[in-house]
Amino acid sequence: MIKKIAVLGAGTMGHGIAETFAMFGYPVNLYETSEKMRNSVKDIIRAELDFAAENGLIEKSEVNGILDNITLYDDLKSAVEDVDYVIEATPEIIELKQSLFKEIDGYCKKETIFASNTSSLALNEMMKTVSEDRKEKMIVCHWYNPAHLMPIAELSFFGNMKEETFKEVEKLYNNVGKQTVKVLKDVPGLVANRIQQGVAREVFSLIEMGVALPEDIDKALKFGPAFRYATTGQLEVADMGGLDIWCTVGDNLLSVMDNRKEANPILRQKVSEGKLGLKSGEGFFEYPAEKISDIKNDFNKKLIIQLKTSKNYI
Repeated sequence: MIKKIAVLGAGTMGHGIAETFAMFGYPVNLYETSEKMRNSVKDIIRAELDFAAENGLIEKSEVNGILDNITLYDDLKSAVEDVDYVIEATPEIIELKQSLFKEIDGYCKKETIFASNTSSLALNEMMKTVSEDRKEKMIVCHWYNPAHLMPIAELSFFGNMKEETFKEVEKLYNNVGKQTVKVLKDVPGLVANRIQQGVAREVFSLIEMGVALPEDIDKALKFGPAFRYATTGQLEVADMGGLDIWCTVGDNLLSVMDNRKEANPILRQKVSEGKLGLKSGEGFFEYPAEKISDIKNDFNKKLIIQLKTSKNYI
């Protein structure tokens, strides 16, 4: 049974993963090499917890207890040697992950399960440096950002792991409120990111063609397909509408839709101009510096409302 957890990396994803487990009572060892990040990460988590409390996701009285569930470490061995489950949320560099897993393989208990938050690197490549016994206890557990609000967790089941071990990990994620997706084949992007990129490719193409303004394209998505997708999957939508209709529309539309195999030129141009979105103050829309905090809060508030509502449809 998984009782104690280590999270490696306290950045955007890592701190949110640690925060989630801590919210549900798990003791978490959070390892981070950057002293600056170690000194600031609990303040970041506290601010997110306070916001969650203000919006009814947790009780205000729970915040201090959740923070107490997280212990910060700058020594890797001390962070992992007594835990049951380790998940890394480090940069997407295969050599870094291989080195990290090799090192902790020598520190951890033989029963400890290793996980990676990657969605782009192959599990077989990450496993190359660990012992044969450990390979049976390695899994991809891909979270979505922000980790403490997005309810999805994609879990790999690629043939290296026994069913009983997978179910142990699946139970852990169910215990912290995640809807798990069992991924049976190791493909780049897993499931959710591939679906998302399919939508994004056509959205960027519509802008490139000048079919509609960015705000109207987003409106078409939010109040069209995405309105249903919040509670209904694509396959159910297709069944409800009739597969004969979907087949006919597919024949009529797919041949004239974007099928390029690289990022859209309009996206690449934005990047070259330094227009990276919220982080730079401008992307497809403008984000005045004095409003960025409010914009982030509004974004997360919508996710909290959706998270609370979605529990009625599980």
